[in-house]
Amino acid sequence: MKQITVLGIGNILLQDEGFGVKVVDELQRRYRFPDSVQVLDGGTLGIELMRFITGCEKLLVIDAIAGDGPPGSFYRLAGEAMQAYFTDKVSLHELGIRDVLTTLDLLDQPVGEVVILGVEPASLDLGLELTPVVAAMMEKTVAAVLAELVDWQVEVTEND
Repeated sequence: MKQITVLGIGNILLQDEGFGVKVVDELQRRYRFPDSVQVLDGGTLGIELMRFITGCEKLLVIDAIAGDGPPGSFYRLAGEAMQAYFTDKVSLHELGIRDVLTTLDLLDQPVGEVVILGVEPASLDLGLELTPVVAAMMEKTVAAVLAELVDWQVEVTEND
């Protein structure tokens, strides 16, 4: 089982809602990760993600985040801020992640550390492309993912 999971979630058919999945695609295109790390497109799987997360020590979730900022605002949530974020969510994939984490806690197999990175969406309309303001946050988010992994003692290598 992988010790660390980098999980992009969201619906790529709804413009900025697909941000997390697109960040994971970019990470997989540009970098190689050690065997202890799985980089996963979780899409809108919800509770089905349990089989991929069970046994993880650390979970890094990338998502479009409906916070209080203007479109394109960057967020890093951990600890109580992460718990509060999941409390207010209503989309199926976010409820699924919360349910997975709660179920793992009940089974006495909790994920040791969970961090969420993401940006405020500008549009959730039908469309395959990110809005310009959210697309402009791709590099910052990729850099933030890499910084989290460095903090977790993970060496990431650029692809040739």
